Amino acid sequence: MSFTIVLDTPEKQELARLIALRSAMRMEVKGFRMTNKAPTAYSILKKEYGFKGNKQKVLDQLSEILDRVLEKE
Repeated sequence: MSFTIVLDTPEKQELARLIALRSAMRMEVKGFRMTNKAPTAYSILKKEYGFKGNKQKVLDQLSEILDRVLEKE
């Protein structure tokens, strides 16, 4: 089975990025890093989006936001 997703607007591109960051945060909460040299998802979310708290709290906040956004679509 194959399907295509078109990210034709900046909003859709940003949503895809946030979904990827949530996936990376789930790994970081478990103690893994997606890459050794690039910034962590945790640091990106805190710096670019202003999230506050430890890794679990940041993941919870991000998941809550994404759940609300995806529920509307």
